[in-house]
Amino acid sequence: MDLIPFGQEILDAQPFSKAVGIEIARFEMGFCELTLEIEERHKQHNGFVHGGVTSTLADMALTFAGGSVLQDVLTLEWKINFLRPGVGERLVARGQVMSHGSTQAVCRCDIFAVTDGAEKIVAAAQGTIAKRPTKMKGS
Repeated sequence: MDLIPFGQEILDAQPFSKAVGIEIARFEMGFCELTLEIEERHKQHNGFVHGGVTSTLADMALTFAGGSVLQDVLTLEWKINFLRPGVGERLVARGQVMSHGSTQAVCRCDIFAVTDGAEKIVAAAQGTIAKRPTKMKGS
């Protein structure tokens, strides 16, 4: 089942994600692939993609994957391991659900830098995505 229209609606409602330049490439039940064309504004002082940009991409891929099975979710927790510098033309984040119940999903995400069509893994993340409580302060 193609969930791209559903995901695009969510992405369009997120000013920060739009400002960063994240796009949805694939979105299905239990899986999400996000992409980011690397621009100068995404880099830190050594010329690598800033860890905050890579982290944002991971968080979103984890949450989109978890949201595909739970709907209306928030990230409960997550961690990321940076494996090599992010350099190349674009980043690709692939998030997938590893396990889920009715209120939480454990998801993983691998992030790749792409140069001339070749992918190299730059980070790995894992997180817990939770169904948003129906009553939250300030919402």
